[in-house]
Amino acid sequence: MRIIGVIPARYGSSRLPGKPLVELCGKPMIQHIYERCKQAHLLEEVIVATDDDRIARAVKEFGGTVTLTSAQHTSGTDRIIEVVADMDVDIIVNIQGDEPLIHPAMINDLAAALRDDPALVMATLKYPLHKPGDIQNSNIVKVVTDKDGFALYFSRSPIPNTSRHSDPAAVPVFKHIGMYAYTKNFLVSFKHLKSSKLEMAESLEQLRALDHGFRIKVLETKYNTVGVDTPEDINTVTSLLQRQ
Repeated sequence: MRIIGVIPARYGSSRLPGKPLVELCGKPMIQHIYERCKQAHLLEEVIVATDDDRIARAVKEFGGTVTLTSAQHTSGTDRIIEVVADMDVDIIVNIQGDEPLIHPAMINDLAAALRDDPALVMATLKYPLHKPGDIQNSNIVKVVTDKDGFALYFSRSPIPNTSRHSDPAAVPVFKHIGMYAYTKNFLVSFKHLKSSKLEMAESLEQLRALDHGFRIKVLETKYNTVGVDTPEDINTVTSLLQRQ
């Protein structure tokens, strides 16, 4: 099976314009992400998908592969669909363009899940949350799964509700890490699914798949990530990169 990774990257951001090109430890952020993706041995190819010439030039300068896409896309998923539409590929891993701390094992685990189970069409990751502040933080998406590890729901609210439980620690809460693997067939069909009310209420695109009856496998990972969305995040991530 042919497996590739695609990194959607856009220049416009309300909180941090041009963030794929933010310098972290002497490299643009997109380069950190690209180089980590290249370490994932299950990926045959890694492509940056962008509609911005500045990002495209930066990727070419460090020797990466980039595809220019339409500026009309409203999501990274739409950008990826344009890139892979005419490609001979079986599985696509969607790697966020603002997660410079991703570990190659996270990518390999997602790719292997779909490679090894032909019944799966989509998979993603979760990481345990312990701090009450993180659980209450609406910027951190939470996920609950069934006994077989398939997503029941994603929310920005604290789920499950542990406030009435005698031992809240006995009911784990998981952060959703927004990295996905899909089969190409599913990704092409996803483009034609109507947006759902739940998706719009939570502003979470993956709820569209659940609303239309598709199952999402959720793998637990031991690696956490820190997204770069604000100037303060730059300092946090720079410090973590320096430790590594």
